[in-house]
Amino acid sequence: MAAGRLGGSSWLRAVSLSGRGCLLSGRRERYRYSSSSTALGKTVEHSEVTQEEIVLPRKKTWDKLAVLQTLASTVNRDPTAAHYAFHDDPFLLPKNAANARLFLLSKESGRNAAKYIIKQFPQYFDKTFAEPNVSCLMPEILTPQIEGVSEEALKERIHLRKVKDSVDLYDQLVQAGTPVSLETTNSLLDLLCFYGDGEFTPEKEEEEKEDLEETEGNASEQKAPKRPFQRGSQSSGSRWRENNNAERIFKIMPEKNAHSYCTMIRGMVKHGASAKAYDVYIDLLNERHKADVHTFNTLIAAVPYLKERFLERWELAKVFLNHMAQQKVQPNLLTFNALLKTLRRCGGVGRSMCLSVIKEMEALDIEPSLATYDHLLSILYKGVDLHSSGIISEVIDDIEKRSFIPQDPDDAKFFPTAMQACCDLKDIKLAYRLNKALEKGDNWKFLDMDRLNTYWSKFFSLLCMMEQIDVVLKWYKEMSCSLFYPTPKNILDLLQALDAANHLEAIPSVWEDVKQLGFNRRHDVLEEILSLMSRDQHPKEIQLAFASCAEDIKAVHEQSGREQFPLEWTSSTLGHVAILFSRAGRTQDAWNMMERFQQINRIPTDQVMDEFLNCAKQTNCPDEAIKLVKLAAALGLPSSQRLKSRTEKEFELSEKQRKTLESIESDSDSSDSDSDSDRD
Repeated sequence: MAAGRLGGSSWLRAVSLSGRGCLLSGRRERYRYSSSSTALGKTVEHSEVTQEEIVLPRKKTWDKLAVLQTLASTVNRDPTAAHYAFHDDPFLLPKNAANARLFLLSKESGRNAAKYIIKQFPQYFDKTFAEPNVSCLMPEILTPQIEGVSEEALKERIHLRKVKDSVDLYDQLVQAGTPVSLETTNSLLDLLCFYGDGEFTPEKEEEEKEDLEETEGNASEQKAPKRPFQRGSQSSGSRWRENNNAERIFKIMPEKNAHSYCTMIRGMVKHGASAKAYDVYIDLLNERHKADVHTFNTLIAAVPYLKERFLERWELAKVFLNHMAQQKVQPNLLTFNALLKTLRRCGGVGRSMCLSVIKEMEALDIEPSLATYDHLLSILYKGVDLHSSGIISEVIDDIEKRSFIPQDPDDAKFFPTAMQACCDLKDIKLAYRLNKALEKGDNWKFLDMDRLNTYWSKFFSLLCMMEQIDVVLKWYKEMSCSLFYPTPKNILDLLQALDAANHLEAIPSVWEDVKQLGFNRRHDVLEEILSLMSRDQHPKEIQLAFASCAEDIKAVHEQSGREQFPLEWTSSTLGHVAILFSRAGRTQDAWNMMERFQQINRIPTDQVMDEFLNCAKQTNCPDEAIKLVKLAAALGLPSSQRLKSRTEKEFELSEKQRKTLESIESDSDSSDSDSDSDRD
């Protein structure tokens, strides 16, 4: 508004200047030195006549979100805050990936519940006293306004997506002998084929797409995957009912055009009846109609469900492409994406032909989308034999130069696929470039919460494998619980990185994150942490911190409640905890662990016995050492005699303690003599 006022005043000033041929020098100076004229105009001085010229700025059209975008550019992401999709409340913030998914689904479930209430009870939501009245924020009116049996009423129900009511009204019109126009009938077919002959509901989730990312391995190029092939079936069960309303109406239509056939083909493919769609396409050709580009895209995507062998699939895809050329149908981006998606299911044939498809796109001046690159990388970088890094490097070169917009439903899959390829190639430089491309423009919007977690999980695993530990910890601090929630594999990768860098003093802080993430009951994580902490001797401060972690792990094994059951002790876990308590000088806690061996019928290792004896020696507890010898004798360990000798040499024993130690030996001898007499 301020700019508008300045512009208006400058315009009036320009008019007044042009209307006056000559001005007094004083007025001329006042105009010349005014702030607005200095900013918006420029002064031209001549030797004889001083003349002022004002140049008006060009009009600039601002985006509706320009102010919000400007404000957003002034702040950075808070690494300590959770994703913006979650409520900023301590009780509603997720602790791990499973919680994050649950919370997002709960949030969406609440929206669907609200839509259901509005649909079921519209009479309670007819008050529209909002000022100003924003129509898009008001409840949608889903009640038909036109009564009676007429084509106009049918059009209204089709517009309101009333599937059952539309079919019933159409049948009434046909039975009454009222002709229905071809355009209206095609609209009804569009509705039926889109919703699969089922009633529309606002909370109905978008239909899950068939995952075409299959690993072909080294299978023969002439054979399909080993799973049983079912022609025309895209899922475990066909969702296209036999002789449903769409098929029935299509058969009784007195007149059909190309739109009618194309609608049926696309609906059948969408709902898992690819074989029927192919038959309808043959009928379309026999009737000398032409299919549109969207129908050809659908048929090309359905090729893997029509043919079994890889070469047959490629040949059928070429048939559809030739038909497009004969019918003069111009292919678009989605055509080539569908072709590449089919080549992903063609084994070696796909690997040999995918680059030719990309060259054909360049020849037609069609820019690839992220989905194009996703299919290309999935073809070349899946399986045992990885392609060289040249292709993915060229792909990232192009990604870095552009800011993409959604053009294909598979666009969102690119970044996780590309990061997986970087991990397989173990190329950290490519991963950094890919991550920089993700941050360019609005590319980050392609990743929802699940894909974001997958992407950063792969990136972090690669960092742990290839980077220095300081860099790894810096990324971990910035990413953890902000950009992604570490998986158990990420925690194991981080522990291995700490081990490789001899940075084990950071394990206690990692353990705190493990507890927060809810992984403190996973045997593989607990075993790895205990193994690293108990492997070597460390300074006293670190050993005390390790013992505190061991105490938490001991509590996890002993806790019992309604929802949680105590974990089962293993020999290695017991041994590691006993060693950590012993090295920290916590003799009583260590002895409690030693007693557990006998209680659960486990055998401690010699290292565990020696560490406990060293602890008893440091704390000057000969009674604990004698208990250890008794335990070793009771368990029948070969090291019992060696432990007894060490106890006699390294401890100052009283007469009573010495007799107790000798009695342990005599008991052992008596048991040996009893066994000898039994043998005799």
